[in-house]
Amino acid sequence: MEQVDLLILNASQVCVVSGANGPQRGQALGELGLIENGAVAVRNGRILQTGPTAELQTRYAAAQTIDAAGCAVIPGFVDPHTHLPWFGDRAHEFEMRIAGASYMEIMAAGGGIMNTVRHARQASVEELVADNLPRLRRMLAHGTTSTEAKTGYGLNTATEIKQLDAMLALHAAQPVEITPTFLPAHAVPEEYQGRTNDYVNLVINEMLPTGAAWMAQHGIQLFFDVFCEAGVFDVPQTRRMMETAVSLGYRLKIHADEFEGLGGTKLAVELGAVSADHLVKTPDADIAALGQGTTIAVGLPGTPFGLGHHEYTPAQKILAAGGTLALATDLNPGTCWCESMQMVIALACRYMGLTQAQALVAATLNAAHAIGRGHEIGSLEPGKQADILILDTADYRQLGYRFGTNLVKTVIKKGELTMNNEQ
Repeated sequence: MEQVDLLILNASQVCVVSGANGPQRGQALGELGLIENGAVAVRNGRILQTGPTAELQTRYAAAQTIDAAGCAVIPGFVDPHTHLPWFGDRAHEFEMRIAGASYMEIMAAGGGIMNTVRHARQASVEELVADNLPRLRRMLAHGTTSTEAKTGYGLNTATEIKQLDAMLALHAAQPVEITPTFLPAHAVPEEYQGRTNDYVNLVINEMLPTGAAWMAQHGIQLFFDVFCEAGVFDVPQTRRMMETAVSLGYRLKIHADEFEGLGGTKLAVELGAVSADHLVKTPDADIAALGQGTTIAVGLPGTPFGLGHHEYTPAQKILAAGGTLALATDLNPGTCWCESMQMVIALACRYMGLTQAQALVAATLNAAHAIGRGHEIGSLEPGKQADILILDTADYRQLGYRFGTNLVKTVIKKGELTMNNEQ
């Protein structure tokens, strides 16, 4: 018999998630490659084979065997949009929001992003790491095995780089892999109020080159992101920053159409951005562009839920246009302190009209492509990294159907048993 490191047997379902040809687009979203009474063989931290238990248990002998009887097995969740790391909280702003203050009103009163910016500027790298490790542990416990993280709570060069340094330390300190994004264009800082173009020039002439030097120093290619929104950065300003970023070797992301459809999504497609995120007020022309381009639409249903809004990413329009859809938490201290991709799936099923299968693919394979890692993670195909979840349920459809609980029983990261929620 052939020797492997890990053999998972007797799973009621193995959801392989088919992605050999890239992310699942349009109406093809939701192909799970479901294997009943399935098994997974792992060697050297990678998926070697999936198939029926009867086949794999006669072919392989394993150093470790897990009996997954009565459990569904799925890929680890990938969270492609978070605002880790931050320092402190904004619970008092939630109280203001309940009383009727809008997101933009809170921001205009000195709250919102600038509130967290003030905390981040004062925090050390060590304090940022200590404050964010518990969040990453909770993400892992709920099944997130890889995540994106953004700067954007510095809005000056030193603090933006400090956030990147904190990401490196966090990546090394715990199992969840972190893909970093540089977001100095998250807001216009207080000291530049009324001088947005001056701040854009600072981003272009100082921050982006400094981030590029950080990339060269650490051998890591960063994403560059812009909050393209009314009252923040308009489309021409966004274009200037994004085109400069491309020239310096960054990959692109964008926050677009959260409150108004300005054309940011269409710009993202034009410039070849890997993803365009939020997309609540996206115009039909921009949705059509998504269907023709490679930019992935990332829905963040936790954010309108957190804001008490009633409009969500128009998933059905995006899929009908042939676009690619992913899901993320938007984990942040102001509008969506949610560490659970399971909760995001539940919201997407209810408010974006996704089936459980569509939401599962959007939270794994397509989410992996939204951070440029779809070749490596997001499915249980042979050769992929062995990031695996064993659910405490026999049917993957319990995801989305249930909410406010944790259905993850066991987390396996790079082929190693990382967390057992039964202990």
